[in-house]
Amino acid sequence: MTTTETPLRPRLPDWLKVRMPGGPRYIELKQLMRDSQLHTVCEEAHCPNIGECWERSAATFMILGDICTRACAYCAVTTGRPGTLDLGEPFRLASTVKRMGLKYCVITSVNRDDLPDGGAGIFSACIKQVRAAVPDCRVEVLIPDFDGNWDALAKVVAAQPQVLNHNIESVERVFRRVRPRGDYRQSLELLRRVKDLDPEMPTKSGIIVGMGETVDEVKQTMADLRAADCDLLTIGQYLRPSIKHIRIDRFYTPAEFEELRVAGEAMGFKHVASGPLVRSSYHADEQHDAASEPAAPKI
Repeated sequence: MTTTETPLRPRLPDWLKVRMPGGPRYIELKQLMRDSQLHTVCEEAHCPNIGECWERSAATFMILGDICTRACAYCAVTTGRPGTLDLGEPFRLASTVKRMGLKYCVITSVNRDDLPDGGAGIFSACIKQVRAAVPDCRVEVLIPDFDGNWDALAKVVAAQPQVLNHNIESVERVFRRVRPRGDYRQSLELLRRVKDLDPEMPTKSGIIVGMGETVDEVKQTMADLRAADCDLLTIGQYLRPSIKHIRIDRFYTPAEFEELRVAGEAMGFKHVASGPLVRSSYHADEQHDAASEPAAPKI
């Protein structure tokens, strides 16, 4: 009797197939990250766009180490007990941004529930150090929920990133299954509070589809984000990182992603990046430019 091993994922449709990374700029940046002792979410989260983005000198830095205190059902980042806080990280990051000649820098992190402020102080220091080293570089941050610590959120907003991103990731019905340590309403409250702290700061969020939700539920989550005055949105396809992660429910078609983009623009988002390979930081500079347009009405 033989057993059949469960496949990691169904066969990928043609629109999800990408070329393996390996160009000269990619190799150069990979070595630079190792020399600087920095992590990128591009590598840790197995992003399918790593080849394209690194060839155009775009990378998303992942601060606060590479071990997360949470175990989300869709995420490839390692879960466990993080090491000690690296106070030199903001300086190394800023130096690397300068060496790369970046005009737009995206900074995210693992969850650090072991820290009183969730790592907000390091986020703030990174923003300030990048701005000091490369004054014309715009900075976007993709932050965790800080476990509802609004003083920590205020610390990041006070550092004045050009865009503040917090991903809601999924719809309310599915949320607890894929983000057991998170809270759907808390994530919406975080985005709402950013506008209370700084009404002019562009906010952004992201949704991963293919984890058991319906299209109508995705549209409701989009409406919830707009009600929280969220300006920018990314929508992309879930790709299962390992056999331990939640199964792929289905692959959305390019036409369905286009439908969601059109629906989002009709709701008043200033920019919606919606496509099979779209991720939170994909062409983030273009989304920032869209955020400078006149404010959209709240629904």
